[in-house]
Amino acid sequence: MSMKLKALLKSAWVFHLSTGSCNNCDIEILDCLTPRFDIERFGMLLVGSIKHADVLLITGSGNRKSMERAKRLYEQIPKPCLVVAVGECALSRGMFIHSYNCPVPIDKVIPVDVYIPGCPPKPEAIIAGVVKLIEKVKKGTEKKSSV
Repeated sequence: MSMKLKALLKSAWVFHLSTGSCNNCDIEILDCLTPRFDIERFGMLLVGSIKHADVLLITGSGNRKSMERAKRLYEQIPKPCLVVAVGECALSRGMFIHSYNCPVPIDKVIPVDVYIPGCPPKPEAIIAGVVKLIEKVKKGTEKKSSV
């Protein structure tokens, strides 16, 4: 397994992309960064550039214009990378499922590694998703290194 995925176990840098959310998920993500929940203890750090990120964190239901931009951003992120979908809208388009402007879920446009459900998901659920993401990477590195 590449050194980059091993580094994700200790310090995953995250780029947050909102594809048309109501901002409730965004507020919960910011709550994870406060000292009360302190997601940085897992090495998660928000970055301002997709070129520096290891993880793409997506919120929102994704309309036609934002899906094009999400795909373009996914192509720009250094590989290997991980994608996390946060909130019911990112998972299944939520209340916008029958909207003409939200034709497909995010995982039909770019591959998603971890889904964190909820409307909005609580910080505890986001932290549990992060832990599952770290475990997934750890299992992947163990399988590759043992082969």
